[in-house]
Amino acid sequence: MVRITRRNVLASAAAAGATALLTSRATTAAAAPGTQPVPDPTELTGHDPVTVRWLEGGTPAELAAGTTFGVPWPRGALAPGQEFSLVADSGGAVPVQSWPTGWWPDGSVKWTAHAVSGADPRSESYRLEPGDAAPPATPLTVRSDGQHITVRTGVMTVTFRRSGDRLVESIKHGSTVIAQGGRLIASRQDKPATEQHEVVRSEFFTGELDDVTVEQDGPVRAVVKVTGKHKKGRRAWLPFVVRFYLYAGSEALRVVHTFMYDGDASRDFINGLGVRFDVLMRDEPHDRHIRFAGPEQGVLSEAVRGITGLRRDPGEDVRQAQVAGRPTPDPATWDQRVTTRLQYIPTFGDYSLSQLTANAFEVHKRTRTGHTWLRVDGGRRARGLAYVGSPSGGLAFGMRNFWQLHPTELEITGAATDTAEATVWLWSPRAGAMDLRFYHDGLGQDTYPEQLEGLEITYEDYEPGFGTPYGVARTTELTFWALEATPTAERFSALADANATPPLLVAPPEHNHSAGVFGSWTPVDRSSAARDELEENLALMHRYYVDSVDQRHWYGFWDYGDVMHSYDGDRHAWRYDIGGYAWDNSELSTDMWLWYHYLRTGEAQAFRLAEAMTRHTGEVDMYHLGEWKGLGTRHGVLHWADSAKQVRISNAGYKRFLYFLTADERIGDVLHELVDADRSFLVLDPGRKLRDEPYEPDPAALEVVGVSTDWGALALAWLTEWERRGDDTARTKLLNSAASIAALPNAWAQGGPITYDLATGVYSGPAEQRVSIGSLSSVFGLIEVMTELLELIDDEQVTAQWVRFCRLYNSSADQQREETGASWGSLNLRQAYSRATAYAAVRLEDDALARRAWQELRTGHAGYPETHDFTARRIEGPAVLNPVDEASLSTNASAQYGLAVIQCLALVGDHI
Repeated sequence: MVRITRRNVLASAAAAGATALLTSRATTAAAAPGTQPVPDPTELTGHDPVTVRWLEGGTPAELAAGTTFGVPWPRGALAPGQEFSLVADSGGAVPVQSWPTGWWPDGSVKWTAHAVSGADPRSESYRLEPGDAAPPATPLTVRSDGQHITVRTGVMTVTFRRSGDRLVESIKHGSTVIAQGGRLIASRQDKPATEQHEVVRSEFFTGELDDVTVEQDGPVRAVVKVTGKHKKGRRAWLPFVVRFYLYAGSEALRVVHTFMYDGDASRDFINGLGVRFDVLMRDEPHDRHIRFAGPEQGVLSEAVRGITGLRRDPGEDVRQAQVAGRPTPDPATWDQRVTTRLQYIPTFGDYSLSQLTANAFEVHKRTRTGHTWLRVDGGRRARGLAYVGSPSGGLAFGMRNFWQLHPTELEITGAATDTAEATVWLWSPRAGAMDLRFYHDGLGQDTYPEQLEGLEITYEDYEPGFGTPYGVARTTELTFWALEATPTAERFSALADANATPPLLVAPPEHNHSAGVFGSWTPVDRSSAARDELEENLALMHRYYVDSVDQRHWYGFWDYGDVMHSYDGDRHAWRYDIGGYAWDNSELSTDMWLWYHYLRTGEAQAFRLAEAMTRHTGEVDMYHLGEWKGLGTRHGVLHWADSAKQVRISNAGYKRFLYFLTADERIGDVLHELVDADRSFLVLDPGRKLRDEPYEPDPAALEVVGVSTDWGALALAWLTEWERRGDDTARTKLLNSAASIAALPNAWAQGGPITYDLATGVYSGPAEQRVSIGSLSSVFGLIEVMTELLELIDDEQVTAQWVRFCRLYNSSADQQREETGASWGSLNLRQAYSRATAYAAVRLEDDALARRAWQELRTGHAGYPETHDFTARRIEGPAVLNPVDEASLSTNASAQYGLAVIQCLALVGDHI
């Protein structure tokens, strides 16, 4: 038996070469970008090269413009100004742009981001190491004046406007204008649907710019951020944040589009939301080409004026040229029976590929407005890319997660004229209006007692006016390619693949683990029978949720990325219509479990599932506007239905994985929003339905900011802001709050009244021992943030009190009474807290406690016992609408079981 020691509390920290905890909370310096403490060069350890590979494996044929990826580094290894080189398998240097995204408290680099252009030579893997970066053959440049921002990639030139309703003035390939007038469009109607004799009034809005900034300006990558609102007349609504990404040598423009809903759900029904460009059409109609990407490798190839299949044949070389997208020969060389009758062949200028459900798309075309549409073809799931243009150049335009985020549409209009319109519809006008109203009339729950009774039966915490979508958001990723000619079918298909699944470089689990980031976890290890069994359980559980997303069709504009909360075994269905048992909304840290599964396995499927969930929960399940900004909504039938608006749901800890692994600026925005989420407690009392006296908030002595689920979520936001920006206020609140909680007689188990100072982050409470603790106290990231925090600061009292909390949760009532003055009661989720026991075992170097942790895990209290079967059985026939795989799993238990197994393996794996 290998004896556990305090030094291996985190195997990753030991592997990083850390020999001691860092400075105390009184002396730890803020690590602000540009002003962070500079480590002593003689103490920097440096680091060996890191091999990064493509997430999906192999070598991608195309990139979505370029790719940006994040890599962690051990504490004390690299200085903030460190440059990096990237070398392909062949040995050739690859141009790369690098910058730090996170710092250790001593000023050394914790995370870096690296941008690689789509034009660079590609290989299956690369070697990233400290060194001089190779410059791009033609560095990207950014030029600004009072009216425009112009970005040149060496292939493409994009000119952005600083004001008005056109975000992009023009896109050029070389000197040829491909597209212009890039704009955001939206429409609303005042009723949800047309009924007999009912008039529905529609209005159309265009995005109006408020601000345009250059966030990054090369030499490999540039980022332009624009903000504004959709406007018509005096009304300005639907705020947007749109970022444009450009890479040296690339002919693609990546767009990350975010909008926030700030309408009245009872009268503002969005019936169209999109991004539109004008595309210049230069060649004859028979040399104008339309392309749509279908499923797998399929491509639909059409021409505005088709010359194949006619009664008269223009000639094989003519037909082949049109189908391939090449210039056709001079019509004077064709069969003249065709040439002299070209004017009688209809020109089809309008095309549409609409994906109104996850399992069906259709393509239609018509000659022009005022005439009927013809059905062209259909299929199941389109890859979300279209093209309009000619051999003289054209625009490919697409949307990621096209079928997953239905109802969507790619539309081309006016292709038979001098200027076509290319529109990516994030919400297709063909789908009918978006209806965000609450799903029932309140059922007479007008008072708090009635609402608490409703909670007892449907698990939904209803309250009038609280089930509002005001302030929720949605982010969509798009790509536009300015092409010098109509692409071949093979290249267009490769572009469609890059659009649907943008290639991403990643570091292997072994490196990420050795860097000492994200607390207690280890790469997959099947070296013993006991380990293999647990690893197989985790794999089966993860596979079940991946399969459930597709089998249960958890797709749609507002739903994609989330999973359901609990299962109804009688109906063989998830409880989609039963109050708080429906959408999960991050309950019990589902997001965190999925991210740790990716960190351990490095599997592409695991990353993509966690990525989609983070996009969803970071936008739809939390508020970005209004008085509840920074709060998330507890699980429910609608993502915003429940009246419990809480920081435990909007938790920054669920989002920081994606930020550091990809340097995604939109996720960075969301993380920054959460830094001041504690201010929301001034306007909303989480315990209002149980309070006898009216709530009178005092910023210097707030009584409603709990020391467990509330503080854990806030602490993760502060920790991330300190890491990313070196924010001194965030650092101060983080350290003050941790120290003041630890100063309470029972620390994280202390009973009230406990107050919180909004300005300083300091908690105050009674001097005598009191106990107040719930089962949810540490299952929303508190264990994880404390694991990381205690490796960053040297505070004996904080450490001692946290270790005591971890040791006592699953201990006997007698021991709890002896140390805290009272029993902690009949606590739930004991299996989940086995990882707390494991943490205490390592800190205290207590083998008996380590063995107890495994016993707690195996018993499965409020989780899965050792004998649980994680395999799924097939259900089909009249019992279900569609065949499904069914397992006795729930999102809550799965997340906490997964986290408990992962952390117990990392902490006390030698005692399994």
